[in-house]
Amino acid sequence: MAIPPPPGQQQPEGSYPPPYPHYPQYPQGGGPYDQGGPYQQPYGGTPYAPWGQGYSPFNRPVPVNGLAISALVLGILCFLPAVGLVLGAVALWQIKKRGERGKGMAVGGMVMSSVGVVLLVVALVTGGARDFWDGFRDAADDSRGSGGSAFSLDKGDCIDAPGDALEGMAYDVDTVPCSGRHDAEVFANFEMDDGSYPGDNEVTDAADDKCYTLQDTYAMDVWALPGDVDVYYFTPTRQSWRLGDREVTCMFGNTDEAGTLTGSLRNDATTLDADQVAYLQAAHLLNSAMNSAPDEEYVEDDLPGHKEWADRMSHALTEQTGTLRGHAWPDAVAGPMAALVKNIGLSQGEWAKAAEAKNPDAFYAHYEKAMKYIDPRKTVTTRKALGLATTPPAYDEDGGDQSGGGGDTGIEV
Repeated sequence: MAIPPPPGQQQPEGSYPPPYPHYPQYPQGGGPYDQGGPYQQPYGGTPYAPWGQGYSPFNRPVPVNGLAISALVLGILCFLPAVGLVLGAVALWQIKKRGERGKGMAVGGMVMSSVGVVLLVVALVTGGARDFWDGFRDAADDSRGSGGSAFSLDKGDCIDAPGDALEGMAYDVDTVPCSGRHDAEVFANFEMDDGSYPGDNEVTDAADDKCYTLQDTYAMDVWALPGDVDVYYFTPTRQSWRLGDREVTCMFGNTDEAGTLTGSLRNDATTLDADQVAYLQAAHLLNSAMNSAPDEEYVEDDLPGHKEWADRMSHALTEQTGTLRGHAWPDAVAGPMAALVKNIGLSQGEWAKAAEAKNPDAFYAHYEKAMKYIDPRKTVTTRKALGLATTPPAYDEDGGDQSGGGGDTGIEV
């Protein structure tokens, strides 16, 4: 993701040290060698007497105007030329009024600042300023990595976050071996659309929706995810968006702020065999349809919406049946798979009837039968034959999945 690099070490406002060392203060009219002062003349000699009122041992020089010095410095550095020009003009007025020195410095600073103003105008007209900014932006992009983020993370990377926290702002992370303890594991990256910054809430919603969808491509078997694992993400900030950052990084992390992960959570085509992948791909057809349920919890509140959902379920189960029947299963898997496919077909018929229900009561009747046929526990025998996880995910009282991975229902066949 793209978050700007951290600023340098800063002192709190108001805590800067004084510009000069602290010297002892003397009583008015006294000095370091006056009678009664904190210091006495060395070797016990007679103290020096203070100078008489109105006289000084030497002629005091006329002070130099401070603004004249500032104008000269800005002119030499060619920094803020317009400011140097103004300071030089004010310095000349003060010098004339106060009788101070520094007229040459003020004039010199104004001359050099005038040259700086001319160069600035030429740069703006010819596009030199744009070339400078483009170079600066390109350098910033390079420092953030090819992914356009402050730290470039790839799918499969395991990381430790600053302070071991996956919330708040992050300026940098450490990539560590997945075999050891770590704070998070990256399972996907995606780019948001160009345009103006959509807002914090919109960026978070986009990351939430897409990351929970992409987790199945990395951890295909949601049953294998620990119960204390959920989805986290790095997103662009308003500041990094201005520098071209559009990347969202999706990660698995521990729901316990003090907890960590050990070992990789990856289970996809790189770690599973062909039979396991074929089964899980078919299962995801049902999971996707299950996750498309209407927002209204009760059928009475949205019967048309629930009927459309039932129709999606019916079509997903039909496709799943075809996928499972079309794969050549090993002998040890063929028997349990045939029984599973039979239950899927029975469930599909009930979902089709629910899609044609005339009233909520009729919908509920077919819905309950359909769900019994695809109860997750009916898949345990097939999963065991395939060598996959065999413990169904736990659910909270609201029906949410407590197996990890956030919003996935965990229901599959």
